[in-house]
Amino acid sequence: MTELQLGLIGLGATAVVGVFGYNKWQEFRQRKLAQAVLKPHHEDVLLGESPVRDMPAAAPVERSEPEIRIEAAPVVEERIEPVFVDPHPAMPADDILPASAELEMYEAPEIETPAPEPAPVELPPQAVAASADEISPEAPVDEVPAELLDPRLEFIVAMELVEPISAHQILHSQRATLVRLNKPVHWVGYNERSREWQRLKHDSDIDVRRLRVGLQLVNRLGPVSEGDLSIFTSAMQALADELMAVADMPPSRVLDQAAEIDRFCAAVDLEIGLNLVSRASAFSGTKIRALAEAAGMVLGVDGLFTRYDDNGRAQFSLQNYESTPFSADALRTLTTHGLTFLLDVPRVDHGERVFMQMSEIAKRFGDTLQGALVDDNRQPLSESQLDHIRREFIGKPQATMASFGLAAGSPQALRLFS
Repeated sequence: MTELQLGLIGLGATAVVGVFGYNKWQEFRQRKLAQAVLKPHHEDVLLGESPVRDMPAAAPVERSEPEIRIEAAPVVEERIEPVFVDPHPAMPADDILPASAELEMYEAPEIETPAPEPAPVELPPQAVAASADEISPEAPVDEVPAELLDPRLEFIVAMELVEPISAHQILHSQRATLVRLNKPVHWVGYNERSREWQRLKHDSDIDVRRLRVGLQLVNRLGPVSEGDLSIFTSAMQALADELMAVADMPPSRVLDQAAEIDRFCAAVDLEIGLNLVSRASAFSGTKIRALAEAAGMVLGVDGLFTRYDDNGRAQFSLQNYESTPFSADALRTLTTHGLTFLLDVPRVDHGERVFMQMSEIAKRFGDTLQGALVDDNRQPLSESQLDHIRREFIGKPQATMASFGLAAGSPQALRLFS
């Protein structure tokens, strides 16, 4: 090996050692610099370390209130420290401020950090309910009044529509299917303008977003059938698909519920009739009409004279004891040997009082037309018998209905006994 080669090898080794030493020296300088920069300048509240010796002490501040000092920390993540709650708190000392005292805060070094979002405020249920109407027009509304739909008497399907739909369109949607039912269907919608539930009719001019549809479970023809229930549920599902809504249906114990209601109805469904029969000559149609109109009774298309209360509800009616119905034309020449006064017990409010009024009017008819009040066996009715009928066949059934929560003459009773 020549001297030139040996020189080059020695020069290369010297260069490598020099570079390695320079790197070590630079690493040592950076470590010292990092320690100087990252060295803490305040007491560690977790480890209890004392402040560094070379930091200048803060000038004492003379004040009678405890000092609270807030310093900015270079922590970017929000941290929630555990809190200890003393189950037996001691009385505060005299030198401790109450919680409501104003705290003096020192200005921290200016550091740009994102402002924290305000914590959500949870209102108590009472406050939410009290201000529901003020928060949003979409606030929950009360349930449908039982006068319109009663879950005991109807199978109710609830729908919440995405967009308001006219009542006319809703009522005509499944009309061809629902006409096959043997039980009535009741449509109720929420009127956003009046903020109340109302029964939908074909001439209703409102748009509906909240819809309730009820299939009546029982009427005087008996309980709902399984076939009717199947037709109704299918129609409601089709309606929900058309309106882009979800049909919320009640549990399936509907047929048993209908049977129970039907048994209850059979026990209180009574109609009281007082027969007025002629003693000699037949009653004249013109005299019957004059007496009926004087008693506030109105002739209807059903062939009956009916007396209504101030709210338009039927109280009792008068029909021909014979087969010919009353009509305005027939009364001019009609004669009959008897009349029947009828009171539909479950459909009349204050039935005992109404029965007494009907009895007085029947006696007045008898005095004028020369007739007698008799029972179904054509036996005369005495005052004691009339009083017995009033108590046993009107008062007691209506009391039973009231105990069931279904008052006689109420909207629910009018639907049920139809």
